Amino acid sequence: MPKRLLSSRWLPVLGLISLVVLLIACTPEHPQSTFEAAGPVAKSQLNLFWILFWMSLAIFIVVVGALLFTLFRFREKPGTALPFQTHGNRKLEIAWTVAPSLLLIALAVITVQTLFALDSPSQDDPLQVEVIAHQWWFEFYYPEYNVTTANEVNVPVGRDVAFKVDSRDVIHSFWVPKLRGKIDIIPNVTNNTWFSASEPGLYYGQCAEFCGIAHAFMKFRVVAQHEDEFLEWVAGQQAPARFATEGLASEGSLVFNTKGCITCHTVAGPDSAAMRDSRTASFLGGQNLVHAPNLAHFASRGSFAGSMFENTDENLAAWLRDPEGVKPGNRMARLADAFNNPDMALSESDIEALVAYLQSLQ
Repeated sequence: MPKRLLSSRWLPVLGLISLVVLLIACTPEHPQSTFEAAGPVAKSQLNLFWILFWMSLAIFIVVVGALLFTLFRFREKPGTALPFQTHGNRKLEIAWTVAPSLLLIALAVITVQTLFALDSPSQDDPLQVEVIAHQWWFEFYYPEYNVTTANEVNVPVGRDVAFKVDSRDVIHSFWVPKLRGKIDIIPNVTNNTWFSASEPGLYYGQCAEFCGIAHAFMKFRVVAQHEDEFLEWVAGQQAPARFATEGLASEGSLVFNTKGCITCHTVAGPDSAAMRDSRTASFLGGQNLVHAPNLAHFASRGSFAGSMFENTDENLAAWLRDPEGVKPGNRMARLADAFNNPDMALSESDIEALVAYLQSLQ
């Protein structure tokens, strides 16, 4: 069988497979799909997308349809004389210039209206959250409550949340597909964005700007809660961290303080502004200042390490055992080399004790 015929035979099959893959990629049920809006900002953006999409599709059908009709209707046929040669059709040319112009003006008006409507929170007193991006994790600070957390941001349902975003090192991006489109996080430039969650639940965020070797592992979570649950969470975060003072957790506390963990992490409670600015380590190989997550209430978080891993004993032990292996590019191993301190190496008994200690930090 000729290769050309074989290719033509399989073309519909390949087209069908491509269509199935496309539809799977667009499923609203995916945790990071933009086709299932869970808040007013995402809904407005999705509505704008559908308007642009359907109008573009209609234009595509009209233009391609007219092209195909012309190709088949006026194709050359045996015995057909040379058609009459004309300079053009002025009315038709004016029509197909004016019509797209009017359509583009309409789309521009709708787009600009949406942009202005979403420029700032609709409520007068939104919850303020400062987002500080690091390679490769997110820090969240609530100035109203003096609460600092990492990789998980808790928000009350139905209340606007205003985010002030900044970076400690390179360009990152703040993106929660089901709640808001992305905004770039640029060093020394403060950008602002906001969203509101309509229903309680867990929403997944992602850095959407390439920022280095562990860019794909730089995730975060938005935990939307009812107001009373959110205030209860705030009260828990404001309280001093509680941990077991006996047994294996007590041994883990000693490991934490003697093996170098406390050099970059704090477990003392909410950071002050000065602490958040000064709790850094020295330059490492030309990289910017290192700043590690606040672990004061580590056990209350559902994930860790850039929200790459569920907060379980097994995952935490694997992380402590080989952080570079499970998340390439992180700086825990590099810090041990920078301080030239072999005592920072963890034994299996150290890891077991540290897991017990960290999982007791309520």
